[in-house]
Amino acid sequence: MAAYLDAHASEEISLDDLCERSGYSPGHLIRAFKQHFGFTPHAYLINRRIQLGQRDLKRGTPIAEAALNAGFADQPHFQRTFKRLVAATPNQYRQPSVEK
Repeated sequence: MAAYLDAHASEEISLDDLCERSGYSPGHLIRAFKQHFGFTPHAYLINRRIQLGQRDLKRGTPIAEAALNAGFADQPHFQRTFKRLVAATPNQYRQPSVEK
């Protein structure tokens, strides 16, 4: 499932899609995935999308475009999630660090 989520992170993926693909019930899939990876499938997917956004931002992609490329519906959702997981805004993340 993780490989599938990695390969399709920017696409809409529902729990039903994952259950159909794996043959597991929603409850079993979530428990087994979390036990193995430490995240629910949804949390794993969001984390993977933020990683995709980070990659784009480091390449100089505009924030709105990075958000869409990573599978977020809009820039504000991307920015809120990014800040929560990375502890920096997308703009702060892409700025080179200034050393004293």
